[in-house]
Amino acid sequence: MAATAFHPFSGAIHGCCSDSFTKRGFESFSVKFGSGLRGSAVCVISLVGSERHSGGWKLNGVQASSSLTSVAEPISFPSNKDTSDSRKKSYEAALILIRHGESLWNEKNLFTGCVDVPLTKKGVEEAIEAGKRISNIPVDMIFTSALIRAQMTAMLAMTQHRRKKVPVIMHNESEQARVWSQIYSEETKKQSIPVVTAWQLNERMYGELQGLNKQETADRYGKEQVHEWRRSYDIPPPNGESLEMCADRAVAYFTEHIEPQLLSGKNVMIAAHGNSLRAIIMYLDKLTSKEVISLELSTGIPMLYIMKNGKFIRRGSPVAPTEAGVYAYTRSLAVYRQKLDEMLH
Repeated sequence: MAATAFHPFSGAIHGCCSDSFTKRGFESFSVKFGSGLRGSAVCVISLVGSERHSGGWKLNGVQASSSLTSVAEPISFPSNKDTSDSRKKSYEAALILIRHGESLWNEKNLFTGCVDVPLTKKGVEEAIEAGKRISNIPVDMIFTSALIRAQMTAMLAMTQHRRKKVPVIMHNESEQARVWSQIYSEETKKQSIPVVTAWQLNERMYGELQGLNKQETADRYGKEQVHEWRRSYDIPPPNGESLEMCADRAVAYFTEHIEPQLLSGKNVMIAAHGNSLRAIIMYLDKLTSKEVISLELSTGIPMLYIMKNGKFIRRGSPVAPTEAGVYAYTRSLAVYRQKLDEMLH
């Protein structure tokens, strides 16, 4: 399987954007401020790795990111419009996937599913650490599930981003909520990142297993039965969802609402859950139902994909606790970092 045929390695690569980018006019970098400024492209070079363990493949690796968008690029708030023109443009855009940090029920070894519980202290630390690892990757929009542990992870991660833009949850559940949460300063909008919450990105609903201790559940129903509920693709627990059912809603939301943003050149972060993210990765990597059930995602570890010309390329996840020694530096990244340094110092 091409999606998992990786070998551990680390190092650095020096390079620059391809000729196809320079021919489109992206030979230099400038900082411009103004409501009319629009983003351009993202250039990312990464080193990828993975390691095999008894349950399948655990994803990790080394990544790098650089952006040719202006450091002062304003954030436009989300639209579901997906014009044919945007699909024709040859953008590169970053997609960051983060599984939420450890929750209080993870700590207690309980089936959580769609029960809305917060992070533990360790989960908070994992979210902050995730933010450090992506602190130099541009983020224009954030999507999270409707559950607090995913939202906490996204918000805490963004406190570490060097741009220091403020993530703002969009409230479109009613007309009154939309009006009351309106931002009337254009300058403030430019320094904000819209956060869209969606129940479709929620964790798999575990039905009658929710709230039960995993070991006690195995003792009650049998280890093999619980393993089948947890690791099969199309067999749900009592009154719950299978991974297939979770994938149907998560992937449909991704293709309808998130993919058009990437196609328009926006860099997107998704903070969600083990099963909803496995479903999205199944779509991105074109995994089979047998392959996806062995996929394991660690809590609080960001994974990077690049959308280039409408195709997704997996770039792995950083393994070091900070940026040093993790990102491969390119000429464009060095310029981007220099502009950040000039703005922030």
